[in-house]
Amino acid sequence: MEIAMFDLTEHQRHELNELEPIAFDPVTKTSYVLVRREAYERFKSLLAMDDYNPDEGAAFMNEVMAEDDAKDPYLQSYQNYGKLA
Repeated sequence: MEIAMFDLTEHQRHELNELEPIAFDPVTKTSYVLVRREAYERFKSLLAMDDYNPDEGAAFMNEVMAEDDAKDPYLQSYQNYGKLA
């Protein structure tokens, strides 16, 4: 992958001191949020789907739901809702 790199102007360097530096391209009308390379690399690794396993996510959801159900005093009434006695 090719990396596009350019030197910052004094104005751009000043803007990077803002909490959320935004760059706007007036030609394409596109906004960009500028982040330090270290932050970008962390975000990129957090969002990577390379090692994503949907079965792990489903197992985790089942575990969380089971814990929640175990603490729900009204669970039995939910399960019986609409059934004739």
